[in-house]
Amino acid sequence: MEGLTHFDEHGNARMVDVGEKAVTDRIAEAHGLIHVNREVYEAIKQGTAKKGDVLGVARVAGIMGAKRTSELIPLCHVLMQCTVDFVLHDEIMAVEAVCTVKTSGKTGVEMEALTGVNVALLTIYDMCKAMDRGMTMTDISLLMKDGG
Repeated sequence: MEGLTHFDEHGNARMVDVGEKAVTDRIAEAHGLIHVNREVYEAIKQGTAKKGDVLGVARVAGIMGAKRTSELIPLCHVLMQCTVDFVLHDEIMAVEAVCTVKTSGKTGVEMEALTGVNVALLTIYDMCKAMDRGMTMTDISLLMKDGG
């Protein structure tokens, strides 16, 4: 299993030893879309969803999800500072979640950024599913990674 950093010489999964790596500034940004029907889109935009402030709750959930990535994704390390922002796209009735994670550390933060986006989008789905069971999450991807 030469060259695969998450496996030992016997093919067993292991955390990468980052003890010898230098501490450097690292940043990653990910995004994703949730496509919704007009009723949901207007409720989110106007802040009138029955379950409350959809984007506010989704922002907190995304940050919490990013912070807990090491508990969800095996072999991830604990670290970071995180923001989650939203862009409303009127032309396609979609909400875009953007998660940016920064740290000074020995390992990257792209898994945290991707987890934050997914948790934020899942929270929007959960808060609006009574109005639209056909919502779809798409285009979840890493936009940028730097450092290390």
